[in-house]
Amino acid sequence: MQGWEDVRAEVLRRIRARDWPPGALIPGEEALATEFGVARATVNRALTALAEAGVVERKKRAGTRVSELPVRRARLEIPVIRLDVLSRGLAYGFKLLADRMVPAPVPVAARLGLPEHAPMRYLETLHLAGGRPFVLETRWLNPAVLVGEQPDFSAVSANEWLVTHVSLVSGDIAFTAEAAAAREAEVMGVASGTPLLVAERTTYGTSGPVTLVRLAHAPGHRVQMTF
Repeated sequence: MQGWEDVRAEVLRRIRARDWPPGALIPGEEALATEFGVARATVNRALTALAEAGVVERKKRAGTRVSELPVRRARLEIPVIRLDVLSRGLAYGFKLLADRMVPAPVPVAARLGLPEHAPMRYLETLHLAGGRPFVLETRWLNPAVLVGEQPDFSAVSANEWLVTHVSLVSGDIAFTAEAAAAREAEVMGVASGTPLLVAERTTYGTSGPVTLVRLAHAPGHRVQMTF
């Protein structure tokens, strides 16, 4: 065995082979660590990953059991908008329309679990595909994630910088169809009230909330996800 991925693969193989059938209690971390010749922490990480995937169930002082009804959980990766545009065979560009520190509105602070009117960095970015509006991104960014880093979001978009520089541990996303507000209509060059596909996402890192972002897509946008 080399690392936790190898331990995970072997445990999963045994489960699929019914060496450990649904509901079965599998050996403890110490026993598996001895068998595989790895540290107990390595086994713990492998079993934690399997629990997050719904393959096993872990309970304190009750051990680890194979799930009776395994649940496959979708894992959504945050896309880099630049790469999305390029994959469509179109030239990419973006314009930073706003970048300022302001007190967070109460609904934003509440969504992210931050103090009321906490100072946040507000960013507005228009992403372009083939020279035409593609996505209008409005973002509230927790400045705490920028400690030691002061990125120039006019040179690299906040979307791309965060994906490549900040480790995320959880979040949520919602998709809605909404009528273009006056600002969105103006920036995206559509009539006010035009239906837009909107994605709103909150993300959290190891040290707390990272960002709340709203992505308003140009008419005709299609989202495809794999899991």
